[in-house]
Amino acid sequence: MDECPRCGGSIEEFSLGDVSTITCSRCGFADIPVEHQPAGENTESWRDAFNRFYEDSAEG
Repeated sequence: MDECPRCGGSIEEFSLGDVSTITCSRCGFADIPVEHQPAGENTESWRDAFNRFYEDSAEG
């Protein structure tokens, strides 16, 4: 793969020992598997996060 699947730019390969990955310097594409959802953790809503922030700010 010489061409980025996202933007068509040129792909570079980086290796360290037996591990290697590819990346595009133009758009930042990286061929690294990523888990997007945390396993077993409850997600805090934006409303709860802001309320916690305001409560902590009022105390200090």
